[in-house]
Amino acid sequence: MTATKDLTQLGAHVETPDSPDRAVLETVPFARGDGPPAIVRFTCPEFTSLCPVTGQPDFAHIVIDYAPDALLVESKSLKLFLTSFRNHGGFHEECTIMIGRRIVAATKPLWLRVGGYWYPRGGIPIDVFWQTGAPPKDVWLPDTGVAPYRGRG
Repeated sequence: MTATKDLTQLGAHVETPDSPDRAVLETVPFARGDGPPAIVRFTCPEFTSLCPVTGQPDFAHIVIDYAPDALLVESKSLKLFLTSFRNHGGFHEECTIMIGRRIVAATKPLWLRVGGYWYPRGGIPIDVFWQTGAPPKDVWLPDTGVAPYRGRG
């Protein structure tokens, strides 16, 4: 388990990694206690990646919900990881699922879901959803707060 003193990015000047593969997701201990698990939400309304065919930017609103077990993802490292996609050529589906899998690998949560609400290119919005299984019993899962596509606003 990583203690907060072992964090290398929080409180330090860190350059944005040039690819998601080089980004480091750091974790901090979490004592979840008794009762139903907590749900932690990260929202990234200005996510960008590159189309692997044209090299043009693709834009998305990413919503990550997870039920941490013993580890939390440290938010600055998550921000740097998400920002590193600006240089990554990947289809919407690949990028969305990669985000979820990397967080799962780093934190081993009780449950995780990620929603990628991609803005249209060529007139078709693509929404991608991935989760690790059924949510834990008795948790409150708020709506993602992202409107169905009508300009996303």
